[in-house]
Amino acid sequence: MLRQQHQFFRSVLVVTDTVVIIAASLLAYYVRFYTLTHWFPPRELTWSYSTHAIPIHTTVPLFLIAMVWFHLYRPRRDQRFYGEIGDLFKATVIGVGLTFATISFFSRILYGGLDPSRLQYLIYALLVFLMLVAWRTSFRSVLRWLRARGWNMRHVAIIGTGRLGQVVCHTLRRNSWTGIKPSFFIAHRATTSRTACLDLPIFGGLDDLESVLDGSDIFGVFIAVPGRMTAELPRLLARLEKYPVEVRVIPDMNPKFMPVNMAIGELDGMPILSVRQSPMSGWGRIAKRTLDIVGTLGALAVFTVPMILIALAIRSTSRGPVIFRQDRMSINGQRFRIFKFRTMTDVSTEQQALRDAGKGTDAWTKENDDRITPVGRFLRRTSLDELPQLFNVILGEMSLVGPRPERPELIERFRADWRGYMLRQNVKAGMTGWAQVNGLRGDTSLRKRLQYDLFYIRNWSIMFDLRILWMTIFRGFAHPNAN
Repeated sequence: MLRQQHQFFRSVLVVTDTVVIIAASLLAYYVRFYTLTHWFPPRELTWSYSTHAIPIHTTVPLFLIAMVWFHLYRPRRDQRFYGEIGDLFKATVIGVGLTFATISFFSRILYGGLDPSRLQYLIYALLVFLMLVAWRTSFRSVLRWLRARGWNMRHVAIIGTGRLGQVVCHTLRRNSWTGIKPSFFIAHRATTSRTACLDLPIFGGLDDLESVLDGSDIFGVFIAVPGRMTAELPRLLARLEKYPVEVRVIPDMNPKFMPVNMAIGELDGMPILSVRQSPMSGWGRIAKRTLDIVGTLGALAVFTVPMILIALAIRSTSRGPVIFRQDRMSINGQRFRIFKFRTMTDVSTEQQALRDAGKGTDAWTKENDDRITPVGRFLRRTSLDELPQLFNVILGEMSLVGPRPERPELIERFRADWRGYMLRQNVKAGMTGWAQVNGLRGDTSLRKRLQYDLFYIRNWSIMFDLRILWMTIFRGFAHPNAN
């Protein structure tokens, strides 16, 4: 019954996705050739519904194949919608790209070299992505509403009544939007005299496993046994193979010591548990680098003239170079030279400040530090001294968004004293970050900043980066702690 239910929902998604894709292609055609014609005259000499709309309709299967490729028709009950939006974006890029390439090829054969409208496909890509996101969001919202009222629920059993089993139960109840509901426990001991746990019944122990599952109608089993029983897992999994239920194993690891981005993969059939890896890999790395390049070029277009004026002000008011370089550390502990506008009286004073920090004195300059020039004080207050780091971003040494890069000597001090501090090195250092837009800059709590940096790494997405950049415009420049 559960498999048939999933097939039903998958069929609904395929049909409605097809309707949405066709509707988006129709809308893109009319927007391009009937709404925007006055402002953007088409290069095509002739256009018609049959030559510029119907071909897109015939290639809808290519778009659906892209959506299948990115697993958009698999069950996603226990996954957040942010991941689905990312997969929809990837499927849109691939789907529209395949559509454009296919139609361009066949247009030359069928229509004697007719050139498809690139603006039409750009509008199509934007519309189909937004419409699919809106449709999928509505679909999920309806399912959540139904599940909150007891509809479309999938009941599971939890094997393990200890701390881990209770954590699993609490987590599933707290995330009821998944539609996965714990129904009963099976104790992780051979037998038990307990009859209830967290207001759910306990139907015996491991000796009763077969008899309990034979008499129940459940969707899956969560194995949450203590770590000392790890050696028993293969035998337990073999016993569960006789039942058509999904089986998920919850490792017995204290959440306090969980890695930043644990994931399970496989290589040629060999299972691999990744306990530490950068969350920005694959498409994520490409998307983030694209955002860095596009955003930096846009920022340079805005700030080039102010940067020239700042350079002239520094040169005319104090001796020394305009740009000051410092050793910093970024992803995987790689050293690089960060660029900043010089804000102190000369280079030697800033170098002395760095040496003082390495000796254990104050790591950040104070508000009334007399080594800071009047121009430098203004630059620090407004964070304009950081603008040359746009060139670090272009060079690939930094990102627009990420944990702020620290000096190597400070990292050596902190890596032993602050647990998890080195996890910041799993991503590129950034010009701005989650900690900075929340007011944690300069002489503020290092522990709090570390918490915000780790939260950013655990929850990274391209949308999170865009949110931080937007907040930087309003919160990231002038701040009382930016000394």
